[in-house]
Amino acid sequence: MRFSKLPDLRAASAPDSPCIADATTHLSNRQFHSRVLVAAGVFADLGVGPGDVIAIMLPNQVEFVVAMFAAWRLGAAVTPINPSLTSKEATHQITDSRAKLVVNESGEAVVADVHSLSVAALDEGGLHAGDAFDDHAALALLIYTSGTTGLPKGVMLDHANIEAMAEMGRQSIKVTAADHCLLMLPLFHVNGIVVSILTSLSAGGHVTIRKRFDINTFFGDVERLRPTYFSAVPTIYAMLNALPSEVKPDTSSLRYGICGAAPASAELLKSFESRYGFPLIEGYGLSEGTCASTINPFDGVRKAGTVGLPFIGQRIAIADPNGRHLPNGEIGEVLVQGPNVMRGYLGKPEETAKTIVDGWLHTGDLGRIDEDGYLSIVGRSKEMIIRGGENIYPKEIEDALGDFPGLLEAAVIGAPHETFGEIVIAYVALSPGFTASAAALDEHCASRLTRYKRPSTINVIDSLPKNAMGKIDKPKLRELWAKFGPSNQ
Repeated sequence: MRFSKLPDLRAASAPDSPCIADATTHLSNRQFHSRVLVAAGVFADLGVGPGDVIAIMLPNQVEFVVAMFAAWRLGAAVTPINPSLTSKEATHQITDSRAKLVVNESGEAVVADVHSLSVAALDEGGLHAGDAFDDHAALALLIYTSGTTGLPKGVMLDHANIEAMAEMGRQSIKVTAADHCLLMLPLFHVNGIVVSILTSLSAGGHVTIRKRFDINTFFGDVERLRPTYFSAVPTIYAMLNALPSEVKPDTSSLRYGICGAAPASAELLKSFESRYGFPLIEGYGLSEGTCASTINPFDGVRKAGTVGLPFIGQRIAIADPNGRHLPNGEIGEVLVQGPNVMRGYLGKPEETAKTIVDGWLHTGDLGRIDEDGYLSIVGRSKEMIIRGGENIYPKEIEDALGDFPGLLEAAVIGAPHETFGEIVIAYVALSPGFTASAAALDEHCASRLTRYKRPSTINVIDSLPKNAMGKIDKPKLRELWAKFGPSNQ
């Protein structure tokens, strides 16, 4: 299915059915199609055509999706930009992607020689009269990595990638025209675009957009809107699970919640499902693989603590540092193969060649595959801690901390040490109303971890720093430790 043609197909097959909505706008398939045609006409009048790139720097709202589909109709690619970035921060992405146009809230210029268009201007034109562009090899999305190892890199995803990923999603998590997705993850990440928008709309379902997750309104939205699924990160589930026991929402419309972007503890997954009555299906993926590569089956065996089985149409392997595939049970780098694997990094052939080797995407994540084919992630290869020659995987320690009473979230990092090379440092945050000392947490770890794995220091802080996706920001924790060490308490 060409996403450039999807608005036409939906309008022709069910013109009055709901398509997409946010807090102020509700569009049927016919209305969405019309809005896309108008925006495409505006873009075309500005000279946008096949091979161009449009930067969309908007918060979560209907117009983001309208602009994206309008770009695809013309054969242009989209690079989504976090709207909270400063002009200086956004300049790299705009210039590196060679964006011809930036769509933002005000239309104020972000980069001096790149035209900016206000979101209001998307409705100020005539209908685009030409046929929808049709080339599965054309670039569709330029998703920029978080840049934790340098300047962000542009991940090139073509239409074949996003079509394959949406098809895999529809099959693996059984999304149909009856589904209604509640979107709250940011649309400037591939998860929000692919899992919530493309998978749902291509199945004939519809989407309600929220600007961000709001713990005070989330369950009210669930009860009023009656969504059938949503996607979130472990931090969100931890916050919901920490709500007072008298909070008992009606969640009967939800078939499942998807948990991804960072590993979640088995304890959190089990506790949440027991409390709220719908399953959390944990998955794993990355932008270079068009979002997702494994998922725990919601209608099959779900193994808490794993990230599930490969999506239909993908292969997963574990490899040693030389690229040799390892047998089940051994820890090594996670490799991914399938039609969802990116075209490469924009303008970086050498880095692309290091990342995609013989058709396998080298993820940089460490994992193991069990006897049933389920993948477990034990950490990033660059996050692995080597203490006195012993390999320590942060997730194992985070999971051990995770079942401490009242613990909201935990993050483990390695810190340099003269004698051992590295030592284990933990940061934890507790749910409201709970307190704990470092000594109590250390005693908790002592019954679950051998001595060399136990944190040398456990820091109890109010909240853990997060990046724009809501994932715990470990680079910030490393900076905190380097600056203050244990004295930051």
